[in-house]
Amino acid sequence: MNPHCKTILLFHAAPVVRKVIREILEHEGYLVRATGDLGIAVDMIRESPPDLLVVDVYVAHLDGRDAARYLCQKNPGMRVLMVAGMPADQRVEERTTGEGFLVFPRPFAPAELAAKVKEIFGVEKPRPAASQK
Repeated sequence: MNPHCKTILLFHAAPVVRKVIREILEHEGYLVRATGDLGIAVDMIRESPPDLLVVDVYVAHLDGRDAARYLCQKNPGMRVLMVAGMPADQRVEERTTGEGFLVFPRPFAPAELAAKVKEIFGVEKPRPAASQK
């Protein structure tokens, strides 16, 4: 494993959403461990403390904020990103809008999630080239 690779614990109740978010973040080069179970999340933290917790606002009969607080007690200093929506992905859309249901707010683009995680880890966004006069 790359020693500079940031690790992420993804804690989300919906398996399809977990899979999509995991793929988005792994595509960006992060090591992602994912679960929808609080006990397994604690075990994952013990095995290999992550740099970032990505958690849904409501997970496995818990308020996401309470779950994040609890998990941060197991790994002080771990950063937290609460996800309040769904990724824009055909697999998620089929499960949510397949019967004509509407979704609000709109699903977020994979690039938006990737950019937010990079921001959290302090990766500077490329600056546009200075215009020459």
